[in-house]
Amino acid sequence: MSRFTHLDAAGHARMVDVTDKQPTVRAATASGRVACGPDVVAALRSGDVPKGDVLAVARIAGIAAAKRTAELLPLAHVIGVHGAVVDLSVEDDGVHLTATVRTADRTGVEMEALTAVSVAALAVVDMVKGLDKSVSIADVRLEAKTGGKSGDWVRA
Repeated sequence: MSRFTHLDAAGHARMVDVTDKQPTVRAATASGRVACGPDVVAALRSGDVPKGDVLAVARIAGIAAAKRTAELLPLAHVIGVHGAVVDLSVEDDGVHLTATVRTADRTGVEMEALTAVSVAALAVVDMVKGLDKSVSIADVRLEAKTGGKSGDWVRA
């Protein structure tokens, strides 16, 4: 068996077969940020963004994305997303995003949490790009995961 689980003996990409694994409770949390200038931050805080409620749109976009991760990533498994929470907070330098995804399935939800944060950040950019085209997405990363064969992990 290859040391890399997504490669076969010939080095070709493959989807890992998780048929024989038992479902277990798993969770993952990811975070990221959208860097914004002071004018965008002020508009977010006052609710004066012309396109509407940026945080609500981004929250729903992130939840929807978590549920569609396997459609976007060719080697990701279709799993039941049993819980998805996307939180956004406006800070002095932009918007901080956190997503936690939970399942009781055969494989983890790290990619679902990362996808939720990434798409929520894209939604923020889409909603505010008319105010400032220089906004940028940064620091999308896994913060923690629980469950599964590899156990729990938390970013130091």
